[in-house]
Amino acid sequence: MTREVTLAHVEQAARVLAGVAQRTPVDHASYLSEVLGVPTYMKLENLQRTGSFKLRGATYRLSRLTPEERARGVVAASAGNHAQGVAFAAQQLGLDATIFMPLGAPVPKLLATKGYGATVNTDGATVEECLALAAAHAERTGAVMIHPFDHPDVIAGQGTIGLEILDEVPDADTIIVPIGGGGLISGVAVAAKERAAREGRPMRIVGVQAAATAAFPPSLAAGHPVTIDRSPTIADGIAVVRPGEHTFPIVRELVDEVVTVSEDDLARAVLTLLERTKLVVEPAGAVPVAAILAGLIEPTGPTVALVSGGNIDPMLLQRIVAHGLVASGRYMTLRIPLPDRPGQLARVSELLASVGANVIEVLHTRHDLGLALNDVVLQVSVETRGPNHQGQVLEALRAAGFSPAVAGD
Repeated sequence: MTREVTLAHVEQAARVLAGVAQRTPVDHASYLSEVLGVPTYMKLENLQRTGSFKLRGATYRLSRLTPEERARGVVAASAGNHAQGVAFAAQQLGLDATIFMPLGAPVPKLLATKGYGATVNTDGATVEECLALAAAHAERTGAVMIHPFDHPDVIAGQGTIGLEILDEVPDADTIIVPIGGGGLISGVAVAAKERAAREGRPMRIVGVQAAATAAFPPSLAAGHPVTIDRSPTIADGIAVVRPGEHTFPIVRELVDEVVTVSEDDLARAVLTLLERTKLVVEPAGAVPVAAILAGLIEPTGPTVALVSGGNIDPMLLQRIVAHGLVASGRYMTLRIPLPDRPGQLARVSELLASVGANVIEVLHTRHDLGLALNDVVLQVSVETRGPNHQGQVLEALRAAGFSPAVAGD
């Protein structure tokens, strides 16, 4: 069976995208290299125009429309990154664009899409509902539906990233790629594997999904695309409940492994990228880094983590940073029952100071269900240096006769 997308298609897409899509940096990641034990790099598509890789596939897809199709305009559905890519590409080509976005789409993505001149509709509650609404709009108006991932031209456009990676890291052994519906990893796998084969060497492609909404593992096990239930995830950009009909065969043929990461892993990765590399990355774009930090990637040689996007709502970033601190053992909230007599708060404070725990917030109350009349409860949030340090804090309090409980446990 002949594959729909080949290296030749990707190379053609690269010629069309020259001067439109930015050639984003590939940076050596010292910290990730230490963690993985091999030279590790990051392909920074979060620095792409519109803040993600989606510009590539959208631009190439629109560039292939006939004059008659262009006159009818285009329609798309997206949680944000594909929306911006289509809106930007349509603006560059002078086309009318209508975008259906979920009601809860991140505000920066919504505003940016409108800023590129698209008409935005937020009637759908989920991406799947938006896809149905977009399809109905296309049927009603004749507008051309631009699918976020499941089209050969979109796949070829995304595959140009694979060419750039091997231009910058010619000895790359492994490329780690986010997976939603499979458009990005399909294109990168085609480009990287065929080019490596041309050079007479192997290439390993590893896909990463958010465990909360991971459609590829059960689909690969079944041998065909499977629809899964949607679960909440902060990685909204890859929360796709069914692989594409065009992408699935490519992933099954060319992707060596698919792993999944937890919400804690995602939060930790976003925080690590912010602290260690000074990069703002959305959770969907951080899944390759999350997989490395979680120990899910086998080190076999020079490795490239594809950081696919950086469009994150500041309010979500604030919550993720807080969650990431907790997940990495950097922040802990304790509930400590105390006898209601003078000096107890001071005694706890001295113990915390003696083990180097920095107090962030304190709540001292008698109004708590379950307390005896002569007891109070102290809720104290402390900054810690990791799980081992948290253990030391708890041990010191217990040794002094207190009974601390970690909030959330």
